[in-house]
Amino acid sequence: MFKKLDFFLFGWIINWMYPEYYRPKYGYQRYYILFFHYLIPQKLFRLNPKVRWPVHFTSKVLAAENIKKGILCDPGDNPNVYIQANNGLIIGNNVGFGTGSKVISANHSHTNHSEHSKSSPIIIGNNVFIGANSVLLPGVKIGNNVIIGAGSIVCKDICSNAIAFGNPCKVVKENAPYQESIIEIKFNKNIPKNFL
Repeated sequence: MFKKLDFFLFGWIINWMYPEYYRPKYGYQRYYILFFHYLIPQKLFRLNPKVRWPVHFTSKVLAAENIKKGILCDPGDNPNVYIQANNGLIIGNNVGFGTGSKVISANHSHTNHSEHSKSSPIIIGNNVFIGANSVLLPGVKIGNNVIIGAGSIVCKDICSNAIAFGNPCKVVKENAPYQESIIEIKFNKNIPKNFL
């Protein structure tokens, strides 16, 4: 009963204010928490105001307009996450970013620190988890079904179905096939067909 009341009172506001927020309708995050801990700081206090999904008030998302993301993925929703997408960031479905992780798509120019160097966007596949305090550097590609261990520095591509960690981040073993199916989840709103 409380879950339905929570959705009725706060869920419709969350769905309206965050057009790119796609999560399970019930059982993921209470809508009143999203309202008070995410929406109020973002929209009222102008912390990451242009981002179209919930971002924790201690996190920072720069150049959100250059981010293309799937469902079950809200970069910056954990505390102390830093996302800089000046050169672009393409994220698949079901991607998590651990507390304190950093995604840096552009370095400063070596000859002019007020400019960013151009590079390819960072690309992250489906069913990926980036561990706490990890750093993704410009131009890296991470395949599907990958776990990046906590504290890793990802400066080279990581293949699909891998568990990788370290500085520099290296594949240490093969990851088991991913089990959860997003088709079976009842979402908070209708999912665009291109995500399924």
